[in-house]
Amino acid sequence: MQLIRRSLPQRIVPRSLLRVVPRSLLWRAFLLIATLMLLAVAAWLAIFREAEIEPRARQIAQMVASVANLTRAALLAARPESRLDLLAEFSDTESVHVYPADSDDDVRPLPPTPLAHYLERELHERLGPDTRLSFMLNGESGLFVSMRIFPGDSGDYWLALPRERLERRLPLQWLGWGAAVLLLSLAGAWLIVFRITRPLRVLKVAAQKVGAGKTPPVLPETGPSEIVAVTAAFNQMSADLARLEADRALLLAGVSHDLRTPLTRLRMEAELSVADAEARAGMEADIAEMDRTISQFLDFARPLETTTEAIDLSALLSEIAARYGPRVRLEAGAPCAANVRPQALRRAIVNLIENALRHGGADQPVDLRLAAADKSIVIDVLDRGPGIARADAERLKQPFTRGDAARTGAQGAGLGLAIVERIVRMHGGQLELAPRDGGGLAASIRLPLDANRPASA
Repeated sequence: MQLIRRSLPQRIVPRSLLRVVPRSLLWRAFLLIATLMLLAVAAWLAIFREAEIEPRARQIAQMVASVANLTRAALLAARPESRLDLLAEFSDTESVHVYPADSDDDVRPLPPTPLAHYLERELHERLGPDTRLSFMLNGESGLFVSMRIFPGDSGDYWLALPRERLERRLPLQWLGWGAAVLLLSLAGAWLIVFRITRPLRVLKVAAQKVGAGKTPPVLPETGPSEIVAVTAAFNQMSADLARLEADRALLLAGVSHDLRTPLTRLRMEAELSVADAEARAGMEADIAEMDRTISQFLDFARPLETTTEAIDLSALLSEIAARYGPRVRLEAGAPCAANVRPQALRRAIVNLIENALRHGGADQPVDLRLAAADKSIVIDVLDRGPGIARADAERLKQPFTRGDAARTGAQGAGLGLAIVERIVRMHGGQLELAPRDGGGLAASIRLPLDANRPASA
């Protein structure tokens, strides 16, 4: 399975893209809808511009042809001596200019746009196929159309109109109304997405409470049918978990009472009835081992502490080491504060110390160390016992798993390291087991500096 997993190609997403793309469903859905709306508006604008080019070209050609015909008729009807005054009046009042066409005129070709193509075609139909059209003549910008004024005259003239008559000005109020409609549409999209994702946020908060060991209130089963189905399933799951937790608490209380009471009677019977000191000591050891095994079962089944607290880990280790006297040597160093679950972490450290004392030998003290390295806090419990094989480190963290007889013997239920692994994982850390230099076992609890980060227990 690992070989197959390693052979699959992995998708590598740039970190810069992850920072830009929002992670919440609300923002992703809103940005998707907003993008689709903007693309739709842009598409409609493109369609409108494409559809209005030909009617606009026809309108401009009709206007140019009318100006050309009226100008020609006015010049033909006017007396020759007043034609210059008439042209000057056209220039002043209508911004219409008439220039004689020369053979050396610098006539720029039309740009390859649909409007220019349609306009040239319409002018050829209205003014004749020999009509020339240009938007740039002798370095000047405008609308230049060739025309012949006097019949029989071989000379052409340029009718010059302002370039502004080609341009369509978009009224500012249109932009304002368009922006208002777009903003209202985006606000409506936001409201729709917000109403869709709101039940999901409520579910997330309730799920976080379940993960923290709390029972959330019953969620309202309203909204679309899919959301109602998910909410109903969550409410049912929450009720089932609450019932299971109550049953587990009752079971733990019953096991603790019903099993330890016979053990107490057995211990008293052994002390009073067994005369052989060696046999009595063996029975007491067996009873103590049974009691310890029951304690491990209860500790593993009991729900872990969920409330975090900022404490000094150096003080916590000093308090734990003081219980064992010279059997535990502490190297705590400077004060080290962390936001942890104190009782749960104390239980994990005590489990590791008890395990080290049990297997490290009566004359070998256990070393307890605290240090900070690589943005993490490391708590080491070191013994000089038989140690474990490096290949067995991960296996021994599993529940009901014991090592070979040299390290663990036949005692215990194999839950001590599983309890420690569960507590450390709840703090977002790691439990590392490795052979110690010079012999023995090095058990290390590595917690991140932000030990407040929760993880599923």
